[in-house]
Amino acid sequence: MKICGLMKTTLLDYPGHLACTIFTGGCNYRCPFCHNSELLDINMDSEYSEEEIFEFLNKRCHTLEGVVISGGEPTIQRDLKQFMGELKSRYSLKLKLDTNGCNPSLVRELMEEGLVDYIAMDIKASPENYPKVCGVPYVDMKSIEETRDLLMRGSTAYEFRTTAVKGLHKKEDFYGIAEFIRGAGDYYIQNFRDSGNVLDRERGFKEFSAEELLNFADIVRGSVERVSIRGTAY
Repeated sequence: MKICGLMKTTLLDYPGHLACTIFTGGCNYRCPFCHNSELLDINMDSEYSEEEIFEFLNKRCHTLEGVVISGGEPTIQRDLKQFMGELKSRYSLKLKLDTNGCNPSLVRELMEEGLVDYIAMDIKASPENYPKVCGVPYVDMKSIEETRDLLMRGSTAYEFRTTAVKGLHKKEDFYGIAEFIRGAGDYYIQNFRDSGNVLDRERGFKEFSAEELLNFADIVRGSVERVSIRGTAY
């Protein structure tokens, strides 16, 4: 496992639970708005060994309720399933996985073997806009669709979420997203925030207004059970 970051305490990353967040290194996408751009290089060095993570959790496992594994893209890590299995065997903590949905076969294994309790899958854009928003020439949409279907048909708790970025998304994207995740349970729209470490700062991406976000939510609302705007007071 290439572990390149650790947030020791978070109340935001795992809904309803006090958790820590482990950040893996490397990603197969290059989303220009990415706020974790320092984690994209698959060849970057690890900052933490697995044993260091276990030592940390040995001290905090009675305080924490969950562990979030984020990135980068965790499912490109060869040892992810083994690592999550170790976490499950050592600690009575809930495990949440953040993923872009590119590796449905691994997601299936994690779900079937009971190694994950909650999955948050990014829905980057409407299907036709995926390559642009992901910053790559080609996206294997069949894999994205397969992961979507696994979550919607499975018994593991999940959410879909989209980071709305002015300069990349338009109202039409949310009509496409509504159709793409029709019948889903929870869908969240989160407004773009410039963390100061955005991958493509020269493009000057902006936030949407409250009114625009509410309009996007209304577009999707008829297609899914619950739609929320996250991270704001809207």
